[in-house]
Amino acid sequence: MKTDILTEKHRLGLGGVAIGTAFENITDEQAFDILQTAWDAGIRYYDTSPWYGLTKSERRFGNFLKNQDRNDFVFSTKVGRLFTEVPESEVPPTMWKNPLNYDFRHDYTADAVKKSIEDSLKRTGLDHIDIVYIHDLSEDQVGDRYPYFLDQAKKGAFKVLSELRDQGVIKAWGMGVNKIEPILDCIESADPDICLSATQYSILDHEDAADRLLPAVKKAGVKLVSGAGYNSGYIAGRERYNYKEVIPKGMEEKRERMRKIAKKYDTDIVHAALQFVLAADEFASIIPGAGKPEQVRDNVEGLNTVIPPDFWNELKAEGLIYEKAQTPDYR
Repeated sequence: MKTDILTEKHRLGLGGVAIGTAFENITDEQAFDILQTAWDAGIRYYDTSPWYGLTKSERRFGNFLKNQDRNDFVFSTKVGRLFTEVPESEVPPTMWKNPLNYDFRHDYTADAVKKSIEDSLKRTGLDHIDIVYIHDLSEDQVGDRYPYFLDQAKKGAFKVLSELRDQGVIKAWGMGVNKIEPILDCIESADPDICLSATQYSILDHEDAADRLLPAVKKAGVKLVSGAGYNSGYIAGRERYNYKEVIPKGMEEKRERMRKIAKKYDTDIVHAALQFVLAADEFASIIPGAGKPEQVRDNVEGLNTVIPPDFWNELKAEGLIYEKAQTPDYR
């Protein structure tokens, strides 16, 4: 990585999807409690996006973080959409349970990126952003317009973010996407520092990323941050997988087999999922979201728990973990 912005103390961060009302209508007070719990537990990396709750999550993070020592934490947000306030009747349908009254459009030009950063600074009340991720520039979000927006980003977002980094305005940038290909495309044509890879590398599903993504970022000197490392709660028992209600074929059986092995070794499958991601050298951090303070505390416990090596050995022996995937080494 071209910058060591994420160090050992940032291995566990807090993501902002749940605080943006993705799964339930979290209030401002509940969001503040979650953030306070994270801070008190020693978490010092916070990631959000104006997309989450149509600017709601970003405002909530800022409302809390602007009262902390700015040198004491790393903050990342995202660009790629611009937001316009609209009457409540014109708010587009989205995944958010209680978004603010904004509409949006995708825009990866240089001017849009600078405007997005400016807007994020105003919303958060922070004086700078550490890491900027180019958000949702992938086929699952923009469909067949992906080649068009990728070309737009090559001429705009990629160049301007490198310039802002070189000028010291931001410390690092990269992609923030749910697919592998956009990260590979970015590495091929630009010089990102760190990319947020969501849904592509988890204890339940990691073979493709282990074969294609991890070797590519390692060769390029780019680090990764894990989003949706719990497959948006599926590993913890939620009946949603990667933010959708459709569960891939065979995944329920795989989850149950892992649960039984975890029980055998008196360990927690969620803790194992967290440690599995961080065992890969390419991942600098994992940023699970939280809808309750106790979830934050459980993540911190999971980070510091020693899981019996025989648990990992059995998962590999049973073919539940890919032979190329790294597992924790507690020596």
